Parts: sequence; C-alpha cells; structure tokens
Amino acid sequence: MTQLVAEWRWWLPALTAAALLAACSRPGDEASLPTPQTVQVGGASGQELAAEQILRKGNGAEPESLDPHRAEGVTSSNVLRDLFESLVTEAPDGTLIPGAAESWTISEDGRVYTFKLQPRGRWSNGDPVVAEDFAFGLRRSADPATLSEYSAILYPIDNAYEVVNGSLPVDRLGVRAIDERTLEIRLHSPTPYLLGLLTHSSTYPVHRPSVVKFGDKFARPGNLVSNGAYGLQAWVVQSYIQLVRNTHYWDNDQTVINEVWYYPVENAESELRRYRANEFDMTSTVPNRQIPWLRKNLPAELHIAPYLGSYSYGFNTTQPPFKDNIPLRKALAMALDRDILVGKITGAGEIAAYSWVPPVTGYQNQQPVWATWTQEQRNAEARRLYAQAGYSAEQPLRMQLLHNTEINHRRLAVAMAAMWRDVLGVETEILNQEWQVFLQTRRTRIDTQVFRYGWIGDYNDPYTFAEILESKHGLNDMSYNNPRYDSLLLQASREADPAVRMGLLQEAERVMLDDMPMLPIYYYVSKQMVKPWVAGYESNIMDHHHSRHFRILKH
Repeated sequence: MTQLVAEWRWWLPALTAAALLAACSRPGDEASLPTPQTVQVGGASGQELAAEQILRKGNGAEPESLDPHRAEGVTSSNVLRDLFESLVTEAPDGTLIPGAAESWTISEDGRVYTFKLQPRGRWSNGDPVVAEDFAFGLRRSADPATLSEYSAILYPIDNAYEVVNGSLPVDRLGVRAIDERTLEIRLHSPTPYLLGLLTHSSTYPVHRPSVVKFGDKFARPGNLVSNGAYGLQAWVVQSYIQLVRNTHYWDNDQTVINEVWYYPVENAESELRRYRANEFDMTSTVPNRQIPWLRKNLPAELHIAPYLGSYSYGFNTTQPPFKDNIPLRKALAMALDRDILVGKITGAGEIAAYSWVPPVTGYQNQQPVWATWTQEQRNAEARRLYAQAGYSAEQPLRMQLLHNTEINHRRLAVAMAAMWRDVLGVETEILNQEWQVFLQTRRTRIDTQVFRYGWIGDYNDPYTFAEILESKHGLNDMSYNNPRYDSLLLQASREADPAVRMGLLQEAERVMLDDMPMLPIYYYVSKQMVKPWVAGYESNIMDHHHSRHFRILKH
C-alpha cells in the first residue's frame, strides 16, 4: 500500500472483547489530571470583560483548505465560519437569522428566493459586498473547474445538476444579481431546507478581484479578502491559524473578540492537557475515557449535546473482498455489538445506529430488520452470511481497517476488530493516517478496504446524508452505485409535496441498507470543554459556533 503512515499496526490475535474493554478503561489516567482550581470570573458583577479579548480554540486536524468552495472538513468549516458570511447565518442556539442579507422573500410556488443585501456589507479591504459577489461565488462553487467535492449540495438550484456535471455552462446556473443589493436564486423545485443550506461554505461569496489576481492562491494569508467578522492574519501549518477582527464587517459594533487563534491538535488527550493548562479556552472534542472524571470534577465546563451526525465505516465496493459481496458486508455489520461500543468505549451518550440518517425533524429513519434482534441472533446470522461469502475458521477474512489519527477513533477501531475476531474469526490489521493523507487515500478508492466515514449534516434535513451516496457525488468514497437509489434521490429533489418527498428518501434509505455499502455505528453527540470565562457559548444541533458571539470575561 502507498502513502501509509501507520502509528501502530498489528494483526489482532486471540484478543477477546472482554479483555479489550478492560484495557481501554485505564482508570489511572484520571489521577494524572491536575486538581481543578476555583477561578473568580467576571469581576464583582460577573460580567466584567477581560482587558485582552483573545479566543484560543483547539481545532482537531489541520484544515485542508480555507478556500470555501474546496474545503470539506469540520475543522476548515470552523475557521471559514469566522472568515466569511453567507446570505443566512446562525444565532448562538442555531436559529437561522439574516447574515449578509438583511431580508428575503420567497415566491408563492417556493421556487424563487430574492435576497436584499445588508447596505453596510463590506469586504475586509473595505470594498462593498454586492449581489454579484454571491452570484460569482455560487457559479464558482458549481463550476467543474473548481474541483469542489461539495458541488452537489447546490443541486436544488435551477440547472445546477447540469452545470456541475458539465453539460451546461456556469452562466446558466439559476442565480442572478438584479442590482447591487438584490440577488435572485431560482430553484427547479421547492426546497424547504434552502435557508439552512445557505449557511454552508459552498454558498459563501468570494472576492472576485482577489480570485482573478491570485488564482488558486487567493485563500492564503496576505491574499485572502473575506466578508465575515474576521480576517486571516497568519497560518502556520501544524501550529496555528490567527484571525483578526474585520473592522469593515457590517456588524462589527456587536463584535467583542479581537483575535481568534485556532490550534490543530489531532490527539484529544493532548488537547485536554493543553486546555487544563489554560492554553486553550475551548476544545474541539474530549477523550472519551476522561468523560467520567470530567463529569465529576468539571461539570460546568463539559458540554455534551445532540449533534446532527453519523459515525460509520465505509466499504470500498470497487475492490475485493467487498466488491459485489453484500453478504460479507452485512456479516460485519451484524457482528458489532453497538450497545457495548457506545456504552463502554465512547461513553458520552451516543446513540447506537443501524442506519445512515440520524434523527431529523420530520423524518423517520429506516432500519434493517435485524436492528430489533438480540445480539446473539445477529451473531448467528452474521456467521451464516460469513460462510455464504466463502469464509470460515480455516479460511478467515484478512482485511485492513483504516482511520484518521485520533485516540477516540483508535479505541473504537480496536474494539470493532476484537468483536469481529470473537464472532467470525476475522483477522483485522488496523492502520491510521494523518487527516489529509487519510482523505486522499480514501478518495483514491485503491488502497482501502474498510475505512472510517463520519458525516456531519450540513443542514437539518435527511437529504444532507442521502445525497452523499449518490453515485456521482464527490464525497461518495464507498463508490456506491445503485441506479434505483439515484432515481429515488432525483425524484425527492424535485418533489414539492413534503410527505411524498420524505417517503422517497425513506425508500432510498431502505435500498441502501439492503446493499450495505457502509457500516453505521452511532449517532454523534458534540462534546467540548469551554472555560467559564467564555461568555456566549450555547450548544446547538449543528455544533456551529461563531466567535463573534463570544466574549472573554475578566478572570
């Protein structure tokens, strides 16, 4: 295999699940954490501001890009949310509110949205933000030449499918600037989730003169001109990203934080240690095995909340042993005891998942019939399917399990491999890679067999999950291809009746579950540590947090 940078790799021998669970606990780790100290926050009133308004955030893996139309990971999105502002933005609780657009109207048939821009909208260099900036940005995002992996998210826009797939020129995309402050977006059919979709980075505007002048380098420090509350000051790879307040931002008077520093830390244990040493004001996650200690000792700083995301593993359906081998894929899915995985390994309140789409308002997610069985029944059927696929104790499946480098992913991968060994006799080699290498390896669809595939919804609608498995979607790293599934998605994207639309998406999910191109494991919860002096933090289902909503209290 090429480009493999395994931190640890071995063939799991006769390791039992019980032994594994004991090994994963390591209760002595909690004792190594320093004793929490009481800090007076906010002065006498409790709301006094600190003299230095600098926010420091742990941010997980290094962002792969700050080009809003090429970025795809959560860590990039966190930074882009501070740098750019789309037509619609979010309040701290996740409620959709006006952003770069001060208002909008929707036609009676639900197919034409007309946005009126904020009159004081300015880019970070002082240029006015105009409607053509958004039209240009949307066209660039849909343009095949941009090489966006996210362009399919724009399919609700009139002609977007044809533009993205190269059968129509980009100027046929259903967007136009009526005048400097008025933007029109035309849809091919009513799309109830459009306003939520417009918070995604693929819909952000870009500064046209900068793109023309710098080309692919326009998103680098010194070149990037942004329209959000902050500008890009510096980016030292594997060290930090520094943002500074954009004084030209239309709502700058309501912004308090002057600088935001994002630190890439792929190891959750290291991130927590740096947080405890007051190097960070917020973390991106917490190590699962420390959650009991944190709940006991720092309950006010630990924030765990529902999160619109699915944690799964994908099968490479283009290569043996999983190509055209549905029985084998189902055997591996059934042999995992998800109650143990979420109860003993993750332990933050995650929900065991047997389907791809998490609980979404107005949608009843579908499940395979075996989801209601006991684990003993699942194991028995898994053994039957394993034998049907041509494997046995004498001829076991030998496969590789790939995840990106992070302690929580590693612990879960070890537990999964132990369960497969105990139930089926599968021999699993576990490998991990740094985030960007991992994404590239996954995308080649050559050097993978089973790989981690988590997905966080981009808007609160089941389509944000369903669309990923469309055969031509740029992020379909499983290479799942079922014409029936694609047809149902296409019908759903053009269906005006909400009930009929949901029914089509449910049928599509049933088709997918029957093929099992991926292995659902659990539905996410967000889990972060936030210092008591960070005011303005609220949990929300999207786990989106804008630094302009925060302020640092005196401490």
